[in-house]
Amino acid sequence: MSPRRFLSIGLQVAAVLVVLSLVVGQFLGQPVLLSFVETGSMQPTLDPGDGFVAIPAPVAGGIGVGDVVTFEAQEIQGGGLTTHRVVDETERGYVTQGDDNPFTDQDGGEPIVQEADVVAKALTVGGSVVVIPHLGTVAMAFQSALEGIQTWLAVTFGVRSLQGTQGLAYLLFGLSIVAYAADWLLTGSTRDRPERDRSRDDGTSVTFILVVLALVLMSTATAAMVVPGGTQEYGVVSAEFESENPTVIERGTSQELEYVVPNAGLVPVRTYIEPASPGVTVDPQRVAVGPRGEGSTTVTLTAPDETGYYRMFVVEHRYLAVLPPAVIDGLYEVHPWAPIVAIDALLGGGILLTGFVLLRGEPARIRGRESRRTTPLHRRLLRKLY
Repeated sequence: MSPRRFLSIGLQVAAVLVVLSLVVGQFLGQPVLLSFVETGSMQPTLDPGDGFVAIPAPVAGGIGVGDVVTFEAQEIQGGGLTTHRVVDETERGYVTQGDDNPFTDQDGGEPIVQEADVVAKALTVGGSVVVIPHLGTVAMAFQSALEGIQTWLAVTFGVRSLQGTQGLAYLLFGLSIVAYAADWLLTGSTRDRPERDRSRDDGTSVTFILVVLALVLMSTATAAMVVPGGTQEYGVVSAEFESENPTVIERGTSQELEYVVPNAGLVPVRTYIEPASPGVTVDPQRVAVGPRGEGSTTVTLTAPDETGYYRMFVVEHRYLAVLPPAVIDGLYEVHPWAPIVAIDALLGGGILLTGFVLLRGEPARIRGRESRRTTPLHRRLLRKLY
């Protein structure tokens, strides 16, 4: 393969991976390195459809006034991922506002944005957001087409699992099968002839493409499981008196708080919320949340007998529910990272295994000029059928 052809294929594959990562990130409710805005609330910084580099919150460092962040909104447009600028920071959290909005999100009824709500921060250079024009427009068109195909397949075959991110994996498998079947049907009868056009052997390794796709899907799934979880802190004051403030608790007594588990993605999740400090209990500790749904559990905080300020914690582990609940439970008992390894192996390994079995690791062949002078496709198909 010539360097020019190799570069062309590489750029095409990179473009597909970028769009696919954006689409999968939207499905999972977790940006994967790249994200985009759908509305004009951030104009003129970001026009509708513009993309930007989204740095995951755990590695983005501190968040301050002026940063553009993507957070899990509760009220804005019905809830979900929202990208706005931090305009103020209080003891309770962050005040956010779209650059083109005349009032803050909190003035419009959105709760104060907590640290745990922030999933990513937009990359800035010299104080300006790094903008990728129209990247989201392409991703939204691609996403709309995929959703249409998945919905049609789900309705036609009566299988709900063909929708969402899990359905994306099935769709990729199906396209691989169709591609191999078409290749075998059209070229199988001449595959073993010694006089066949050798220019067809020149191509890009399908194995390489499958590995890249598997890595993208695995990294996306891992981010969707790791980033929303983590440690939740409660600042508890053990006091001599009762208070309407739920975290100001009379010493020696307890206070129950609701712990909400949101899921902005289209894939169900299974979460485990456990105490991470003395004076904390959680019941139930396992919560299943459906697509774009919300679950909750009860956290009970017990104030020590000695008055003062105490920090109490719970830790959340989250997993995509693509394995049976009993399997995830068993793996979690071994180690909290064990389900992540198993889920990544299922998603990424499934793509590789299917590719190896169906495509046999053959190169993606590129026809030379001589080989193009062949019978048209429709005539070859008719010959096979009749």
